Amino acid sequence: MNESSTALMWGSIIRTENSHVRVLRSADEIAARVRAMGGEIALAYAGETPLFVGVLKGACMFQCDLARATDIPVELDFLSISSYGREKTSGGQVRLLNDLRTDITGRHILLCEGVVDSGRSVAFLLDLLRSRQPASLRVATLLDKRPCREIDVPLDFVGWTVGAEFLVGYGLDAAERFRNLPYVGELEEN
Repeated sequence: MNESSTALMWGSIIRTENSHVRVLRSADEIAARVRAMGGEIALAYAGETPLFVGVLKGACMFQCDLARATDIPVELDFLSISSYGREKTSGGQVRLLNDLRTDITGRHILLCEGVVDSGRSVAFLLDLLRSRQPASLRVATLLDKRPCREIDVPLDFVGWTVGAEFLVGYGLDAAERFRNLPYVGELEEN
């Protein structure tokens, strides 16, 4: 089976050298859901030009695809944080690594995340962005790992709610591997 195939179905297994990835959402499913989210966002921001703030690196594919699917003018900016204190789980001290280049005062901001798990990173970013006095601040995530939530954070646009699986693909990684997979899957070690 070819990893780049958009025809991969839920439950398909992709094997790599020391692990395999069980497909949870195919590239086609992701594209359809992102298009639908783009429509929801265009309605929510009608008459505005929101700034889509992507959290690097995990949200980059989602953010860009979402921007293309949103049929209103949008702008993009990026920031990056570090929050992984233990292997495969978030939980360490959250710190800002790279800041925005755009002044967001009075702007409509959509924070784009690939996955929200513990809520710590999103809570940190919401506090940081609110302190800069945007006109509005909303959150879009492709994946909501609700069972992993430690801090309740508002999510305005959600692709899917998922379990506690360790997810890779479509921007999500395991030690920088698997980001380029066109689908989202559960990483299972051999």
